[in-house]
Amino acid sequence: MAAMTPLLHRSGGNRPRDPGDRLVTLIGKPGCHLCDEARTVVAEVCAELGAAWEERDITADQKLYDEYWEQIPVVLVDGKQHDFWRVKPERLRAALGG
Repeated sequence: MAAMTPLLHRSGGNRPRDPGDRLVTLIGKPGCHLCDEARTVVAEVCAELGAAWEERDITADQKLYDEYWEQIPVVLVDGKQHDFWRVKPERLRAALGG
């Protein structure tokens, strides 16, 4: 998988960001049942709110493996850690402004 590129953030003061401008990253690995559950939640919430999401595999990226292997699945919102192990749809929805 390709390396994560820096995100460009629009200036907007304290104005809530539109979910369509957000990027959710799911970090996991193949064969992980918690990752499968997290993928379902992330896909459903992002589809509902119009947010983009991507999945990153720790077995294909040593830096991600070193940082997150004990916490997978990990969910990032705009590059910042949001959750790990279990992803709550209502919490993710709130983080995305939905």
